[in-house]
Amino acid sequence: MNDDSSAAVVADSLRKELNRFPAGARLPSSRTLVERFGVSPVTVSRALAALAAEGLVVTRPGAGTYRAAEDAGRPRTVDTSWQQVALTAEDPDAAPRVVDAAGVLATLAPPPPGVIAFTGGYLHPTLQPERALGAALARAARRPGAWERPPVEGLTALRAWFGREAGVGPAQVLITAGGQAALTTALRALAPPGGAVLVESPTYPGALAVARAAGLRPVPVPVDAEGVRPDLLADAFAASGARVFFCQPLFQNPTGAVLAAGRRRQVLDIARAAGAFVVEDDFARRLGHGGPLPSPLIADDPYGTVVHVASLTKPTSPSLRVGALIARGPVVERLRAIQVVDSFFVPRPLQEATLELVGAPAWPRHLRAVAAALRERREAMLAALRHRSPALVPAAAPAGGHHLWLRLPDGADETALAAGALRAGVALAPGRPYFPAESPAPFVRVTFADTSGPEEITEGVRRLALALAGESVGRLG
Repeated sequence: MNDDSSAAVVADSLRKELNRFPAGARLPSSRTLVERFGVSPVTVSRALAALAAEGLVVTRPGAGTYRAAEDAGRPRTVDTSWQQVALTAEDPDAAPRVVDAAGVLATLAPPPPGVIAFTGGYLHPTLQPERALGAALARAARRPGAWERPPVEGLTALRAWFGREAGVGPAQVLITAGGQAALTTALRALAPPGGAVLVESPTYPGALAVARAAGLRPVPVPVDAEGVRPDLLADAFAASGARVFFCQPLFQNPTGAVLAAGRRRQVLDIARAAGAFVVEDDFARRLGHGGPLPSPLIADDPYGTVVHVASLTKPTSPSLRVGALIARGPVVERLRAIQVVDSFFVPRPLQEATLELVGAPAWPRHLRAVAAALRERREAMLAALRHRSPALVPAAAPAGGHHLWLRLPDGADETALAAGALRAGVALAPGRPYFPAESPAPFVRVTFADTSGPEEITEGVRRLALALAGESVGRLG
């Protein structure tokens, strides 16, 4: 059991015992609690801090910990019924704002105990560069001026680092608090209120959530094994009047497709002819499984059509929320203004730590280790599917990313399957939230990055096969 879970156990136990102490009474000493629970002083300190944050106890340095007043930690009951009117009373001519975070939360919520997570959107803790991150943060904290206010655009050295891959200078780069924040800023900056935004179909649910929360109207453009279909993209621009197209040309989420070389120029030309921007979400740039990668779309764009989103969160840690917005032309100032209004700037210590991380000799070694680990996990999942559920094996294995997109048999109920899989001990994501309109077929997305390795993946697929058999029996019956 780690320190955080141990602290939670101690806090829960003390919380249940607080009624034994009158208000203002002193609780047992930290030394007594250490001996009683058999934990470290740090664990006891964390448990008491949690109770103090809830207003249940008061800690007095040098004197001990005391139970708080009777009503200190008790939440106040208020009538919030009026908010149901305020949150829905909008201009009837405007597109409704729909704030639905379910698709995003599905990748953030930890599974119940004993459940294998085929839903995680980040690397398993054993694959995260925890030691390198700790060392980078420690070195960054000692840098002169590390705690001073950074430029609102971000540190020049970090902007230059992100810009090199895109073929631009630091003046075209803004540092953001991760890829999701960058995407939010981009869509708010580029799409008119109530307007349409073209998206790949299927696509990343977080993009759909951002668009709808901003009052925008997502319009689907179907993808196939070679990425978005240019013929349908041109039709969608003409029919919708959209001025923004959101896409993931590299290891698309959820299909894993890479935009074919012959389509790259077509996409840029179609968008330019429509007077529109292409928002390129390059989230998987450092999640390849080995082998050469195509350059970002922005590197082939001399006209300022592409607004590029980059992030270091996926190949490192969920808590390293550092990304970048890269663009050419006046749009940079629009992006900068919106980011400043929203969040001022990314904390300087985090930017300094990122520079330390990507500049260390361990960085390229880490990326090679991630590529090998993802490749191993992908092959383990494919092998297990061939053994247990060969009908689910995709026609082509993705060459990067952290998931597989599985087409279910016609008539399958993906929601029922996900529920049955959870009962069987494996969590997966139904495909419906990935489509901005009606889904053409049943799908599920299964991730392999947030697993401990092939053994856990093999067991998870076994449980999935049992759930699929149960769903089929229920449907036929």
